[in-house]
Amino acid sequence: MDQIGLATETPKSPWGQAAPAVAPACSLNDVMSEQLARQLEEEEADLLLSDEVGDTSSDLMLAQMLQMQFDREFDDQLRREEKKFNGDSKVSISFENFRMVHPYEDSESSEDEVDWQDTRHDPYRADKPQATPRRGFSGKGKNITTKHDEVTCGRKNTARMDNFAPEVHVGDGLGMDLKLSNQVFNSLKQHCYSEQRRSARLHEKKEHSTSEQAVDSRTRLLMYKMVNAGVLEKINGCISTGKESVVFHADGGSLEEQPVPDEVVLKVFKTTLNEFKNRDRYIKDDYRFRDRFSKLNPRKIIRLWAEKEMHNLCRMKKAQIPCPEAVLLKKHILVMSFIGKDHVPAPKLKDVLLSGEDMKNAFYQVLQMMQTLYQECNLVHADLSEYNMLWFEGKVWLIDVSQSVEPTHPHGLEFLFRDCKNVSTFFQKKDVAEAMNPYELFNAVSGLKIPIGVEDEADFVSEIVALEKRNEDHVQRRGKKTFPLVAEQIGFYYL
Repeated sequence: MDQIGLATETPKSPWGQAAPAVAPACSLNDVMSEQLARQLEEEEADLLLSDEVGDTSSDLMLAQMLQMQFDREFDDQLRREEKKFNGDSKVSISFENFRMVHPYEDSESSEDEVDWQDTRHDPYRADKPQATPRRGFSGKGKNITTKHDEVTCGRKNTARMDNFAPEVHVGDGLGMDLKLSNQVFNSLKQHCYSEQRRSARLHEKKEHSTSEQAVDSRTRLLMYKMVNAGVLEKINGCISTGKESVVFHADGGSLEEQPVPDEVVLKVFKTTLNEFKNRDRYIKDDYRFRDRFSKLNPRKIIRLWAEKEMHNLCRMKKAQIPCPEAVLLKKHILVMSFIGKDHVPAPKLKDVLLSGEDMKNAFYQVLQMMQTLYQECNLVHADLSEYNMLWFEGKVWLIDVSQSVEPTHPHGLEFLFRDCKNVSTFFQKKDVAEAMNPYELFNAVSGLKIPIGVEDEADFVSEIVALEKRNEDHVQRRGKKTFPLVAEQIGFYYL
């Protein structure tokens, strides 16, 4: 039987399968041919396969996929712009209306992105309780209800809770048909108002003072400038906190004038004036800073406090007293050498465990340092105790001398006697037999010959106050740059 060939198959287009050509007319015998039937089945199967391939290569589907990817990238960029624009502000602006892909349709959105979703039509939001209409009453005749009705007024107060500040969490009480009395609502309103004013005061205080770790924005800027200038390599972290300052450890860099140690500390003086309220008594009567103190506001006095410690450290270093070396002063940040090794600070004298012989040597070292500090440096530590003495490399090191004053201070001898009491009490508790009592230690350090009574501290202190009064009168008569009376008795020189 003759075979009737169908039209040759046209080449496939990259955009899809072309429609097959129509076969020419044939006779009835040709139609009944089994060979022709099999050929038609094969062609039909090829057409089905070509249709499936055509769906994936459709230019419409490719365009939709590209558009969807572009919309997602646009939304991501818009989300970043929204977050940058709002920042930490309590009142935020939403860019929801400008998004290309609805958040519910975006299957790749995570749970962290829920905060920018539009909640204007939140289906889970509770309806506000029904209140009275604007006319002030509802109903007719005997069933009339005015705005003074207890139930109506309670629902109205509940609805007004929605107008509280965003930080006031009212819970889901709006959907529970609560009825707040006027007394309760007024108390809540007054509490919210007080909290807003308190928050504003705290925010203003935070802007003008240091934070918990004494690192506010201005302090961070000063520290960054030190790193950028090469004075510091990097700042490692906080190693100590106190009532007046916070101490950070850092790796030293270089200075043009002098070398910087490999390990240094940054003593950041707190600009908050509440923790150390009596610091003024250590500086306002100091003859070195009295004139400048009266012309500064309380916050600039903190810089004077840091400058005072730097000058005291320089005096002690000249007298070869073991103490940190002042490297640099920037406003209220003092850079000093680190007492310790490999990022490990030296322990305080109260925390170190020493043998009896070492503790005895430590007492004699402290005695020698107190005498040198008073007689050569013309200083009184004014806060000397086991908390401000370090033990490193077999020696006692003195720290925290920002409150140190001269003996010409109106309370200088009282501060010295308090130091003697702290030192004597500590070493006597450590069973050091050579430790002197406070009266003997005071006379040994100052060189004065105040008679020592038997457990009569009041008479001893009164003698000290009398000497201070004579010193003050002597200085006022002859000028602040002359030697005080106690200095003339001892014979040390004025630095």
